[in-house]
Amino acid sequence: MTTLLLCLLLTLAQAAAPGVRPLPAPLSVARWWDPPPTPYAAGHRGVDLSAPVGAELRAVAAGRVYYAGPVAGRGVLSIALPNGLRTTYEPVRPLVQEGEQVTAGQVVAVLTEGSHCPAPCLHWGLLAGESYLNPLTLLPHPTPRLLPSSPAPSSPADP
Repeated sequence: MTTLLLCLLLTLAQAAAPGVRPLPAPLSVARWWDPPPTPYAAGHRGVDLSAPVGAELRAVAAGRVYYAGPVAGRGVLSIALPNGLRTTYEPVRPLVQEGEQVTAGQVVAVLTEGSHCPAPCLHWGLLAGESYLNPLTLLPHPTPRLLPSSPAPSSPADP
């Protein structure tokens, strides 16, 4: 049942893919999403994206600011999306306030110093209720393109 629910939530996240990156491309993943086997077990409930301190962070979709403030000494920003999902960013200095409407692509925070990565990074999370999802599912998937095959090399002219 849990697997079915998780698959449904991932499908919902992909169907609602707004396609706005929180940081400029190309994204560099310092640590991948690694969900815990049980709700209280060790794991990584988001992805860490390498970025310099001071980087501007963008809302990945339109929504309402759910929380903007400190948690355990780090700045956190959480945005509730219309599809019932909530995305989180930390460590940040929020530029928006709780209850404020934001648009997709709007600069909503600035990356600050943090201690959870060896180098500066954004910890980006995604929740559906109390379940953590892979936030990378919010990004657009590249569209494959078929390219024409190169023509066969021409043979030298017969004498």
